[in-house]
Amino acid sequence: MMDKKPIILTGDRPTGKLHIGHFVGSLENRVKLQNTGKYNPFIMIADMQALTDNARDPEKIRNSLFQVALDYLAVGIDPNKSTIFVQSQIPALNELTMIYLNLVTVARLERNPTVKHEIQQKKFNESVPAGFLTYPVSQAADITAFKATVVPVGDDQEPMIEQTREIVRSFNNAYHKDVLVEPKGYFPPKGEGRIPGLDGNAKMSKSLNNAIYISDDADTIKKKVMSMYTDPNHIHVEDPGKVEGNTVFTYLDIFAEDHDKVQELKDQYTRGGLGDVKIKLYLNDVLQNILDPIRTRRERFENDPDQVYQILKDGSQKANQVAEQTLQEVRNAMGINYFN
Repeated sequence: MMDKKPIILTGDRPTGKLHIGHFVGSLENRVKLQNTGKYNPFIMIADMQALTDNARDPEKIRNSLFQVALDYLAVGIDPNKSTIFVQSQIPALNELTMIYLNLVTVARLERNPTVKHEIQQKKFNESVPAGFLTYPVSQAADITAFKATVVPVGDDQEPMIEQTREIVRSFNNAYHKDVLVEPKGYFPPKGEGRIPGLDGNAKMSKSLNNAIYISDDADTIKKKVMSMYTDPNHIHVEDPGKVEGNTVFTYLDIFAEDHDKVQELKDQYTRGGLGDVKIKLYLNDVLQNILDPIRTRRERFENDPDQVYQILKDGSQKANQVAEQTLQEVRNAMGINYFN
């Protein structure tokens, strides 16, 4: 029997290791929601979605899948509390995607702000893969297959949640049955949904090579922190510095628990007399304290790959049963279960 608790569905594309932007943007929320005991979380490794712009490099996806699974387990996703599964192992998702594609126009997909931004970022120009353009529909299938009511995501994914709600309404209205459930997004605290890159770029990104990864060792993290963008006009220690737009202070606002100390550093930096090295060293200490236990857990699972793959296999089998049930309900609503 399916647990009657509200269902959470979320996940990541396996195109590389996850960075601390993922941690703040969604991973931290997943762990918090999981540990309340109030929800039934399904956490997906979206390998099919990753193939929409990596179809000619499947080895990258295969290698990254294991790394993402390690990151999930390292941050505290517990397979005894959450179902971790692999998207490509759930055949029902493909059929649901095909059904939903008939309820969405190409023009609507092209207007999706998240899709438009990613098309520009990836420089597809006129050569947008059809799978990439339609991946919001695939995402809707992922969410509705599990009748998820809560979807923890970064704030940049809000248009994707709205697209799913539209598809749910279109389906239920077209077939006059409330089979599908409208989800709600669960977003990080305001201002924490998007972490700037180390270089001051608006978003931390693997493709821009400006990220701190959950799996980075202590020396790598320190080197990255010491290279971070601050105030380019703060040349000498005695010079007054700007806090606004200073990436180090942005990170301290997010990660440091001692808010009084951060404010003290801001005041001193603004007056002059505080060098960039000092605030970077403090940020390094903050990040090391957060990431050290995560790295330790990650190494433990990395040394037992059979256990990791068994977790993914068990989770995929459970997820497959749930998604197949939803697919049968969808077919029944449409009247296309011809031989039942």
